[in-house]
Amino acid sequence: MEEAFRKFSIKIAGIVGSPWIFIVSLVSIAVWALTGPVFHYSDTWQLVINTGTSVITFLMVFLIQNTQNRDTKVIHLKLDELLRAVEGARTGLVNLDSLSDDDLLQLQKEFIRLGKREPAMRTGPNEPAKGSGQAMPPD
Repeated sequence: MEEAFRKFSIKIAGIVGSPWIFIVSLVSIAVWALTGPVFHYSDTWQLVINTGTSVITFLMVFLIQNTQNRDTKVIHLKLDELLRAVEGARTGLVNLDSLSDDDLLQLQKEFIRLGKREPAMRTGPNEPAKGSGQAMPPD
């Protein structure tokens, strides 16, 4: 069931994120607004748009959350692989998601401190990194 939902959510996210769906939505709102005088701006006329948008919003929340969770997981796995592959990287950072908020804050402060302490390490894309003796490849 999870695999079917994954495929479904990816397909639907691609469709609803397209410019065409935005245009269809915009036209739908315009048609609804233009029919206001015909229905004398009745409660039923208002209920149609309110119910439709509420149902769509309710369903989209779950779809967006699913795709966001998957994207986040993919990014974390890619970063974990980079940490594992880079010599000298602190591979202990792979499990950051298991740390408490206080531990993450302490680590963030450490990185801020390191960034302020080593400004000479920041170089342009084609300049040699300090101490490396090699030029960085262009982007």
